[in-house]
Amino acid sequence: MMLSPDQAADSDHPSSAPSDPESLGGADAQALSCCVSDPEPAAVGRCGEGGGRPGLHPPPLSREEKRRRRRATAKYRSAHATRERIRVEAFNLAFAELRKLLPTLPPDKKLSKIEILRLAICYISYLNHVLDV
Repeated sequence: MMLSPDQAADSDHPSSAPSDPESLGGADAQALSCCVSDPEPAAVGRCGEGGGRPGLHPPPLSREEKRRRRRATAKYRSAHATRERIRVEAFNLAFAELRKLLPTLPPDKKLSKIEILRLAICYISYLNHVLDV
């Protein structure tokens, strides 16, 4: 159904009413502007009361939220990966040094970390027993 320009101006049809608050003008536009432009409700009471937005700054972040956001950056992740790589290399180097001190029958036998630790415990207890005798 087509409306003539005269009918469209006089019509109460919702499509003919202006939808943005600036085109309304006056106090009605100010009352509606906080409802239309704000994704959050006004701070106090109904729309149009309480002075609009609650504040220009977002609420302060908790210590945990600050830590989470800081850890989410690529720079932090890269630095953390580098620190972890250095730590693991030092850990593996310490196991290699310990492995050199332990006697095994094929001297070049590959041992897992848990085997190295268990063998070190046995070897230390053996040395204690030798010293006690």
